[in-house]
Amino acid sequence: MAKRAHLIVGGFPIGSTAGHDMDFARIELLRKLYEGGYTTTVANDFSDVGERLHGVDFLVTYVAGPYPDDEQGSVIDEWLSQGGKWFALHGTSGGRAKRVEGSNRRKMVRLSHHDLLGAFFLNHPPLSRFDVAVKEPDHPLLAGLPESFETSDELYLIEPVGESTVLLTTDLPEDPSPEGFGFIYDEDTSVRADGKTRVLGLERRVGDGAVAYVALGHCHSRSTNAQPFVDESVTADGTTPMRFRGSWETAAFGQILDNAVQWGAAA
Repeated sequence: MAKRAHLIVGGFPIGSTAGHDMDFARIELLRKLYEGGYTTTVANDFSDVGERLHGVDFLVTYVAGPYPDDEQGSVIDEWLSQGGKWFALHGTSGGRAKRVEGSNRRKMVRLSHHDLLGAFFLNHPPLSRFDVAVKEPDHPLLAGLPESFETSDELYLIEPVGESTVLLTTDLPEDPSPEGFGFIYDEDTSVRADGKTRVLGLERRVGDGAVAYVALGHCHSRSTNAQPFVDESVTADGTTPMRFRGSWETAAFGQILDNAVQWGAAA
């Protein structure tokens, strides 16, 4: 029986890149799914997710802005409970942001889809180079990975929501974002009890299915770049590369994607 997947890639509103090279991400993920033997449908957001998930084994999302509303989230939750697998990347932990009074900055809004996903995005510092620790080497999503790997990416500050298995972490005692950079948050709920560990990947079981989230995966092109500057660990003078693929160019991230394709079809 043919394996079926549904891929959601896009910014908000539809057609917006939201600071990401959506075409690159869409093509790469489609290629992985094709090589993995899936027949795949594609969308820009979650508006028709209920119809799209009929008969689908695997949901993959790479979004910056779009998120499932309460009704769409309920559909996904039921689909997961019946054995579906959802592999969510990067901006999927975001969603809606509101303007902060007296400031030109915004603050992320906690919504029901964060409970479903098991992760809530707070902020990220400028693009930087950092080490990622592999916490569950026997997990099928992490098969073949070393104990740790180095990458350049947006280091997401993620609050884990509910019970989950932590897959990937990094160490960052404090948010190094410059004054006025990024999103505002009341409390840094992404740092763990040891005062330095940040979760970058997790899996949440839902009935007979599961959702796995990996925060890595920023990419942009010259026409989609929205990074004002980067950390000196990326470029010595802090200038932003006009073509950035970061984790997508590492063997470890490629292995995670290959593993996810297999995980999505596993019973």
